[in-house]
Amino acid sequence: MRAELLAPAGSYEGLRAAVQAGADAVYIGGQMFGARAYANNPDTDELLEAIDFTHLHGKKIYMTVNTLLKNRELEEQLYTYLAPYYEQGVDAVIVQDYGVLSFIRREFPGLPIHVSTQMAVTGPKGAALMKEAGASRIVTARELSLQEIREIYEETGMEIESFIHGALCYSYSGMCLFSSMLGGRSGNRGRCAQPCRLPYEVYDGEKRLGSKKEEYPLSPKDMCTIDILPEILDAGVYSLKIEGRMKKPEYAAGVTRIYRKYMDLYKENPKSFRVLDSDRQELLKLYQRDGFNEGYYKQHNGRNMMAVQNLKARDSREKGPGKRDEDLFSQLKVQYVDKKLQEKIYGNVILFCGSPAILDLEYGNRHVQVEGETVQEARKQPLDAERVKKQMEKTGNTPFVFEHLDVQTDEQGFLPMQSLNELRRKGLEALEKECLQPFRRVLDVRRMDGGEKKTSPKPEKSRGSKKFYVSVETWEQMEEALRRPEVDGIYCSISMFWGDSFEEKTRYAVEYIKEFGKECYLAFPYIQREKNLESKEAELMNLAGCLDGFLVRNLEELGYVKSLGLAEKAVCDHSLYAFNDASKAFLEDRGVLRTTVPLEQNGGEIRRRDNAGSEWIVYGYYPMMISAQCLKKTYNACDKKSGTVRLKDRYGNYFTAQCVCDFCYNVIYNSVPTGLLKEAEQIKALSVSAFRMNFTIEGKAETGRLLDLFLDVYKKNKDVPDQVPEFTKGHFKRGVE
Repeated sequence: MRAELLAPAGSYEGLRAAVQAGADAVYIGGQMFGARAYANNPDTDELLEAIDFTHLHGKKIYMTVNTLLKNRELEEQLYTYLAPYYEQGVDAVIVQDYGVLSFIRREFPGLPIHVSTQMAVTGPKGAALMKEAGASRIVTARELSLQEIREIYEETGMEIESFIHGALCYSYSGMCLFSSMLGGRSGNRGRCAQPCRLPYEVYDGEKRLGSKKEEYPLSPKDMCTIDILPEILDAGVYSLKIEGRMKKPEYAAGVTRIYRKYMDLYKENPKSFRVLDSDRQELLKLYQRDGFNEGYYKQHNGRNMMAVQNLKARDSREKGPGKRDEDLFSQLKVQYVDKKLQEKIYGNVILFCGSPAILDLEYGNRHVQVEGETVQEARKQPLDAERVKKQMEKTGNTPFVFEHLDVQTDEQGFLPMQSLNELRRKGLEALEKECLQPFRRVLDVRRMDGGEKKTSPKPEKSRGSKKFYVSVETWEQMEEALRRPEVDGIYCSISMFWGDSFEEKTRYAVEYIKEFGKECYLAFPYIQREKNLESKEAELMNLAGCLDGFLVRNLEELGYVKSLGLAEKAVCDHSLYAFNDASKAFLEDRGVLRTTVPLEQNGGEIRRRDNAGSEWIVYGYYPMMISAQCLKKTYNACDKKSGTVRLKDRYGNYFTAQCVCDFCYNVIYNSVPTGLLKEAEQIKALSVSAFRMNFTIEGKAETGRLLDLFLDVYKKNKDVPDQVPEFTKGHFKRGVE
C-alpha cells in the first residue's frame, strides 16, 4: 500500500496549494469545533467546494472536529454542522472527544473516524480501545518512538498517522491546561495562546539553571524527519502528517513538495535514498524555530530538541538564518498558490448537419455523453474542425483541460458559438457530476431521540452521603489523611512504591490504610509508555484483590486495566475527559467505576452535566502540563532522581515542575492551588458521588491544615472562615470559550 502524504490546510487557498504540491490528502477545519480556531478556516460553501476539489483531483480530505464539546454543542449543533459535509463526501473526521466519536459513529454511519493526537494515544492498549469503539485510524501522540509506533501497528493492525514535520507541543497534546488556566483560552477547545513560547527562568532550589539568554525552556524546535522517512515508513506509519494549519499556503506547498519528492524517490529505489543538503536548507528557509530536531522518534527527550534561546525573534529583526526567504515564498506563490490546477481529459465532438451536436468526455474510468442543439446547414461559411476545436478547448476555470480533443464533422453545418459553449458547459458539468457522485451520501431521517444507547443512571446519593477522597504523593500526606476520620479513601501515587519490592511496599500501605477503615486506590502515572505497568502485571493482579481500585489517567491505562478484566475498578481522572454526557457514557460503557468532573467547565455547565458516579476535585495544584521533556535535562542538570524545579514567568509567578523519573515525564503545576471553599454549598447540592483533594507538593503541616479546613466545610458543614489561604477558583466562574 502506498503511504499517504497528509498536508495541512488552514484555508481553501492553502488546500489548493498543498494538493498542487503533491499531497495525497489534506486536513482542514470548518467554522466550528476545530483545534485551530484562529486559522482562516473556510465557511460552509467553501468547505463543500473544497471537498469536491480534492475528489476531482484524486485526493482525500479529512475534517477536524478535534475539540472537546459541551453538552449543548453536542446535542444541538454537531449534527446540523456535520450533515452537509457528510452528504458532500468528506473522507473522514478527526476527533478528540469520546462523546463526539460515539455520536458520529451513530449518526453518520460509514464515515471513517480518525482519533486525534489530542487523545494522546501512547500504546497498543489505548489504540485497541479506540478500534473497538469504531475508529479506523490512530494519530499517535507525537512523543512516541519508532518502536512504540511499530508495536501499536503490529498489535492492532490499525492505520497509523504520525507527524513528520512542523511545530511540536511541549506537553502531551490534550494534556495541557496552561493556556486555559492562565487566560481561559483552552487548547482542548482550539484556542491555545501558546504560553510555552514565552520566556521563563528555571530554578533548582535557589540556583538558576542556564544563562540569562537561555530563557525559553518550554519551546521545542520544529520537527523535520526528511532523513529518517524510510524508518518511519518501516515502523508501520501509513499517513505522514505535516503540521501547519496556522501557517501560510506557501509553507504548506513548500514542505509538501519536498516530502513528496523523497517519498517518491524512496518508493522508486529504497537503497539509494539520500537527501540533498539543498532540500534541507529549503525546509529551514520555509520555517524553523532555532533549527530542527527529528522529533521523539529516536529519543525520549533532550536539550537538542529545545530552542532555549529565541534566535527566531532575533532573526526576524536581523537577516539571520531563521529569517524567512521572501524570494522562495514568492516562487512558491506563483508555482502553487496562484496556479490553476486542471485534470487532463479526452473529448470527442461530433457535428453532422441535421443531427444533434454530441460531446463525448472521458476522465480516468469515467465517461459521459451529452447532446446539444441540432446542427443547421450552413448558409455561408460552415464550421471547420479547427475552429470548433479552438472554441471547445476554452475550459476556463473548470477542473478540466483537454489533453486530446477529436472533432468529427462533415464541415457542412453551422452552430452559433454560444451553442458550442453551452455544449461544452453541459458536458463538463456532467463529467464533474459523474466524478463526484460516488462520494455523495444520503442521510437517513434522524430519530429525534438520537437512538443512543443510554447508560443506566447510577442512584443519586443523598447530600450527606457523598464520600471524601484524598490523593497523595508522599507518606507524610497519607499519614495526615489517615488521621481524619471524615476521609473515606486514599489515592496513593504509584511512585510511592515503584521499583524493587513494589508489591510488598504497596501491600503494606494498603493494609495500613485498611486498618483505619478507609478505601485504598492506586493512582497510576499521568502517562503510560513502553509497557511500564505491564512490567508489574503479575504484582498488579495480585494487588487487585485488596485494592478498591485504580486511578487511571490516560487511554493506555484504561485499555490496559480493561484487558486485565479490571475495568470495574477503574476511576477515570480528569485527563480522561468526560466533557459531556456522551463522553461520560462512553467511559461508563467501558465498565469504569467512576469518572471525574472536568476541570475546564464552569459551575453552570457542571450543573447541567450528568454528575452521578463522578468525583469533583475541590482542592489541588492543577497539572498545567504533562511533558516528556525534562527541565533538568534541558539545562544539563539531570541526576535521574525525582524532585522538583521551579519556573518563574515574566510576572514573577513561580510554577513548580515535578520530575517524575520513574516514568520519565515532568508535571508543571499551577502557581496557585485551586480551592473551592466558598462554592461548597453549590457543589454539595449537586449529584456528584464524591469530593476529592489532590495533594502534590504540600508538606505535612500544610496538608493537615488544608484537610481540616476543607473537611470542616464539606463534611462537618461548618461555615467558611474569614481568613483562608490564597486559592484560585479554577474555571468554576469563567469556564472556557
